[in-house]
Amino acid sequence: MMSFNQRSMSQEKRAERIRQMQGLRKQLLKEMCDGDKEAFSNGKRGLRDMSDDELKHFIVDENHGIIYCYVPKVACTNWKRVMFVLNQSEPYDDPVSIGKDLVHLPQLFTLLNSFPRPEREAKLKHYTKFLFVRDPLIRLISGFRDKFLTVNQPFYENFGRYILQRYGNQPDPPRTAEEAFASGMQPSFHNFIQYLVDPEREKEGLFEPHWRQMHKLCHPCLIQYDFVGHQETLQDDAELLLKTLKLEDDIKFPPSYENMTSPDHVLTWFRTVPLEDRRKLYKLYEGDFRLFGYQKPSELLDG
Repeated sequence: MMSFNQRSMSQEKRAERIRQMQGLRKQLLKEMCDGDKEAFSNGKRGLRDMSDDELKHFIVDENHGIIYCYVPKVACTNWKRVMFVLNQSEPYDDPVSIGKDLVHLPQLFTLLNSFPRPEREAKLKHYTKFLFVRDPLIRLISGFRDKFLTVNQPFYENFGRYILQRYGNQPDPPRTAEEAFASGMQPSFHNFIQYLVDPEREKEGLFEPHWRQMHKLCHPCLIQYDFVGHQETLQDDAELLLKTLKLEDDIKFPPSYENMTSPDHVLTWFRTVPLEDRRKLYKLYEGDFRLFGYQKPSELLDG
C-alpha cells in the first residue's frame, strides 16, 4: 500500500501539474490576443465599448470578490449552483441540493451589466475572474443533443421548426415539439450545422448562447482572466480554483458525470456532414480552438 508520505508527494506533484497547466493556458491566451487582438475582440477596444448585452454572462459575487463568465454547455449549471450557494449565509449548503431549474433563473444572480460603468471597471480590475471552456465541436454536439433531441418547446419553436423548414425539406412541420417527436420529426445534426454555417446567420447578429462562440461570450482578449478552466479537466480545475479562492474548506464542487460525447464520437457525429460544411464550421469556431488550446480537428477537415 502507498504510504502516507508517498500519497502526499503524489498529490503535490498532481497539484503542481495542474498549476503549470493553468499557467500555460493563460500564457496562450495572452500570446493569441497580443498577436491578433482585433480579430478576437470583435472590433472592441475595451470595456467601455461593450454593451450591456455583451456582459450579461458575467455573474458577480461581491461577498467573495469573484466574477464568473458562464458558457452554456460547459458545466455552467454546477458553477451557477456554487455561485448561488456562496451568496447565501454560512454554513453553505451543498451545491448539489440546488435545483437545476432554479439556477437558470436570471434574476437569481447579480450580473456585471447591472453596475454603472465605473464600478464594472473596478470590479474587473480587482475581483478574481474565471471561466470554463470546452472543445468547441463537442460543445456543439452537446448543445444539439440537449436542445433538439429532447422535447424542448422553446427551442423547437424558435429554432427547430425553422431548421426543419429551411434545411430539412419539411415545408409545414408540426407546431409543437411534442407533435414533432410523436411523428419522428426532429432536425438532423447536419440540418443544425447547415443552419450554423448559413451566411444568413451573420446578418442576424448574435448566435443563441448555447452555440455562440465562447470567446464572444466571455471576451478573453478584453478581460484578463485569473483562471481558465477546461471541461476536460473539470474536477481538478474546480479543486484548484476553490483552493485559489480559499474556499476549499467551505464548499465542494459537485461531482461531474462521464461526458456522453467523447472525442472518439466526434467523427461519428460528423459522418453525415459534407466536407465543405465541416470546413465552414471550423472557420466559425476557429477563434475558440486557437485561444483555448484545442487541437484543430484535421481528420474532419482534410477530406
